[in-house]
Amino acid sequence: MSTENNGTTDPIAQVELGTGGPLTGVQGLGCMGMSFAYGPTDATEARATLERALDLGVTLYDTADMYGFGENEKFLAPFVRAHRDEIVLATKFGIVLDPDDPSYRGIRNDRPYLRECVEGSLRRLGVDTIDLYYMHRRDPEVPIEETAGAMAELVQEGKVKHLGLSEVTGEELRAAHAVHPIAAVQSEWSLFSRDVENTVVPAAAELGVAFVPYSPLGRGFLTGSFVNADTELTTDDFRKTMPRFTGDNAAANAELLAPVRTIAERRGATLGQIALAWVQQRAVEHGLPVVPIPGTRKRTRVEENTAATRLDLTADELALLDPIAGRVAGTRYPDMRFTSAGRE
Repeated sequence: MSTENNGTTDPIAQVELGTGGPLTGVQGLGCMGMSFAYGPTDATEARATLERALDLGVTLYDTADMYGFGENEKFLAPFVRAHRDEIVLATKFGIVLDPDDPSYRGIRNDRPYLRECVEGSLRRLGVDTIDLYYMHRRDPEVPIEETAGAMAELVQEGKVKHLGLSEVTGEELRAAHAVHPIAAVQSEWSLFSRDVENTVVPAAAELGVAFVPYSPLGRGFLTGSFVNADTELTTDDFRKTMPRFTGDNAAANAELLAPVRTIAERRGATLGQIALAWVQQRAVEHGLPVVPIPGTRKRTRVEENTAATRLDLTADELALLDPIAGRVAGTRYPDMRFTSAGRE
């Protein structure tokens, strides 16, 4: 890439995370993989990546209580305490794990569980206040107004500054926002996953809510770093359970990267930078703040990712990329009930 776009010296631009929300860099950092889900990690390099991201203007750091049964929050704690006034700390509650059954995923949104979770996160992170607290997944058995009301109590008590929701529909967002302002919605959004554009993105734009796309690089698939999870990833990598990354689906989806590769070669960029630039430009397309949180454990990757914030795709390039999502083989998760798309 050109020196203008290398992104290694000048901090990235900033944006308000929703109406009345905190100011953050236009790209955040997903921290899950530093200690959970994506196989072996180098803790020293991961810590250096946190620091390098901050140097580059990345100020939104995203974790959750279920990442490694709280281990990810503990991992982040020293960095958070060292830079408390410089960063926006986001964590989540709502997904229940079973240490005796790695495949189990439960959902709880009730007030007693919320209370238990926020205290645990505050303790593990070593802070008095969480900047952005998300409901990680929606439990349809609990009225979302009830959960939003319980979360609002945490704001009143000073334990949380801003509220967020993850994987909700447009209708659910409206209902929660009517109880207490929601700063951000976090859901999967990428060249491979555009179901959020049906109802939640329009609702967020109307309400002044920011959108925080997770997995904007298709869990690494859009970077070309792997082609088939069955044969290329370690046994403890959870991408091996995802339909679109295995078997015939993976082979078909790898072919969809052709236009991404063409544009990248023409621009002197990487596939990941083109994919991220596309996500960043959703802000203009849909009229709302968009702050993707690509996850990485390497300093070189965070330098590459932040450079994408300075890359503007042309109308012709966007047109080449537009059909990709409609041709993807396989679902985002093996069980889509826990996603907004599964409830629409």
